Amino acid sequence: MIRVVVVDDEELVRTGFRLILQAAGDIEVVATPSGAQAVREVSLHKPDVVLLDIRMPDVDGLTVLRQLQGLKSPPVVAMLTTFDSDEYIAMALRSGAAGFILKDTRPEQLAQMVRTLVSGGVVLSPKVTRTVVDGYLGSGAGSAAAEQVDLLTERERAVLVLIAEGLSNTDIGARIHVSVGTVKDHVSAILTKLRVGSRVQAALVAQRAGLLDGRP
Repeated sequence: MIRVVVVDDEELVRTGFRLILQAAGDIEVVATPSGAQAVREVSLHKPDVVLLDIRMPDVDGLTVLRQLQGLKSPPVVAMLTTFDSDEYIAMALRSGAAGFILKDTRPEQLAQMVRTLVSGGVVLSPKVTRTVVDGYLGSGAGSAAAEQVDLLTERERAVLVLIAEGLSNTDIGARIHVSVGTVKDHVSAILTKLRVGSRVQAALVAQRAGLLDGRP
C-alpha cells in the first residue's frame, strides 16, 4: 500500500482527496491535517507521499515543504494548487517538491499521479505555464532550452520526453525496451548535458524547448 498524507486548509478538499485516493485500492490516506499539524502528522505516520497545499492561511506551504525536507527520511512531496500560473510553484520546485497537481485534476488521474511520485517520477500539470517555467529556469529560457536539448542524442531526447511525462526509470525501460541500468545511464547523461540537477528541472527544460507540444 502507498501511504499518503493530504495537507490542505479546506476540509472539503482533504475529504475529497481521501475518498478519491482510497477508492484506488493500493493507496491509503493515513492523515489529512491542516498546515499547522502537517509536520507532526507526517513525522508520526511516515507516509510515502505528501500532497501539500501551496497556499494556506495558517502556515505557508513553502515553509511546511522546507520543514518536511529537513526530516530524517523525508517523503516525496507534490504541491497542490488552484492555478497553474501560481508564482509559488517555481519556488516550491526549487525547494525540493517533486511536482505539482492542480486541484481540478480529474479523479481518475490523481491515483496514477501518486503512483508516479512514489516510483520516482515527476508530476507536472499538463498545462505547465510559461510563468512557472520561466520562474524556475529564468526568463527567456526558451532559446537556451532548445540549444541545450540539441546536445542530446535521439535516444536521450526520447528519454527526456518520458521523464517529462512523469515516467519512472522502470517505466521508461519498459517503454523503450532497455534495462533500468541503461535508463539510469541515459538520465545521468541528460542531466549532465542539460546542466541541471534534477528530473524536475530536466522536465521543465523539455517543456520549455517544446518537446511536449502537441502531446496529449
